Amino acid sequence: MEISTIGLDLAKNVFQVHAVSASGEKMLAKGLRRGNVLAFFSALPRCLVGIEACATAHYWARELRALGHEVRLIPPAYVKAYVRRGKSDAIDAAAICEAVQRPGMRIVPIKSPEQQAELTLHRAREQMVRQRTRLINVLRALMAEFGLTAPLGPRNLGGLIEIIADESDARLPACARLALGELVGAFKDIEHRLLVVTKAITAAHKADAASRRLATQPGVGPIVASAVRASVPDPRHFRSGRDFAASLGITPRQHSTGGKERLGRISKMGDRYLRTLLVLGATSVLAQAKRFGRPEHAWILRLLQRRPPRVVIVAIANKMARVMWAMMVSGEAYRAPLAA
Repeated sequence: MEISTIGLDLAKNVFQVHAVSASGEKMLAKGLRRGNVLAFFSALPRCLVGIEACATAHYWARELRALGHEVRLIPPAYVKAYVRRGKSDAIDAAAICEAVQRPGMRIVPIKSPEQQAELTLHRAREQMVRQRTRLINVLRALMAEFGLTAPLGPRNLGGLIEIIADESDARLPACARLALGELVGAFKDIEHRLLVVTKAITAAHKADAASRRLATQPGVGPIVASAVRASVPDPRHFRSGRDFAASLGITPRQHSTGGKERLGRISKMGDRYLRTLLVLGATSVLAQAKRFGRPEHAWILRLLQRRPPRVVIVAIANKMARVMWAMMVSGEAYRAPLAA
């Protein structure tokens, strides 16, 4: 008997392998050092390899696929149902091996190095935005201790920075000015680095025709379009726009039984970063609908009369995701809906 299916549990140094034959009989269960993984798989005949879609999974999927194996990435949430008892790398590898053989198991598309490189820009930008927000909050809080405040928003921080730089201003003690000056320097440094990364994302967006098409939709700019394009290697992996929206966690969580449909809050599963970007874009669309009230905004204004603004924003984000899926599949640019 030969090995037909392998469950591979990734780790930092020691990977766990669980292999079975075509009849389901256990053939092998062992640990592999990182440096021995490729040599082990290169000596095996072509087989099905299941891996959890976690850190470094796309890299190992590309490497094993280059050796001739069929590799499938599985969302970790779907592997958990096949864990029998306890928690260890060996148990996780056995669960992965069991899950990858299920006919209806959902599979995560394998990303190319170029797509991961573009997503690296987005992850770096996300962290820089968080660091900038923390610095702004610290500056505001410390300045407020001396009765010095400014309106909300990064653009309104200039007045506080001028007070910190003005050594003749007696409202701020010298030792406090020293500490706050260092925070201002860190803020300016992160602002510069954030601008560099944002320009790189914009350049990648302009070089991609599909990303430029996505940006023709209201509420979708270079950041959103670039992130969606890099995160979805093949839009036809999803059967419909609803499936794509569900993968981002912006569809209602269903708890139906006895023939009664019960829809609750959104599931919040999937890519949190994309979901956040879509919600921010939907917020701008809602603001435009309130301000201009164009014919294409009619359904938003009608929904706003029956539902709270946050619910309307999620509904807009859901529709934006469905429209983007249709644009990626058809290759067409955005067309505004016709007035009734």
